[in-house]
Amino acid sequence: MWRGATGRFLVALEPAALALLFGLFMLGIAHVSNTKEHQGYIYFAWVFGLGAAGFTLYAVALLVTPIRALLQTWQPIFIVDGYVRTRAPDEKSDPGCSGYIAVMLPDGSVACEWPAVGERALPDDVYPAFTEFSEFGGIHSVDGRSTGVLPEDFPALGIGGAKPPKPKH
Repeated sequence: MWRGATGRFLVALEPAALALLFGLFMLGIAHVSNTKEHQGYIYFAWVFGLGAAGFTLYAVALLVTPIRALLQTWQPIFIVDGYVRTRAPDEKSDPGCSGYIAVMLPDGSVACEWPAVGERALPDDVYPAFTEFSEFGGIHSVDGRSTGVLPEDFPALGIGGAKPPKPKH
C-alpha cells in the first residue's frame, strides 16, 4: 500500500511544483504592477493566481484517495471468538450485491458487516466462528482458514509482501 501511495505522491509533485511556480509568478507580477509603467499587469497576476489555485486543487485531488487508503491500513485487525452471520440482500442493497456477511460478538451484536458479491443470494444463517477481520479488508480468516483477503504466505507486518506471486503447479 505504501508503495502505491508514494507513487501517487510523486505524480502529485508536478502539479504542486506548477502551483508554486504560478504562485511566485502571481506575487512577482503583483509586485511589479504597483509601478506606473506596469499598472495593467495586475490582470496577469489574477490569471496566474487562478492557475496556482487550479494546480493546487489538482495536486490535492490526486492525494485524497491514497491518503485515505493508507490511513485505513493502519486500522487494527480484530480477532473475535463469536459468530459469522450471512443474510440475503435487502431493498437498500446495491445492484449485484448477493447479501451481507457480518462478524458478531459473543453477545450477538454486530462488530462489522460487509456487502458480498456473487451469483446467488446468501442464505440467512448464523454459525459460531473464530474470526480475524479488519474494517477495511473484511474477514481475513474463519476458524484459522484464510478467506483469501490476505494471501496464505503474507509476512508479518506486511514486510516483504510486495513480491510477484509464485506460479502454482
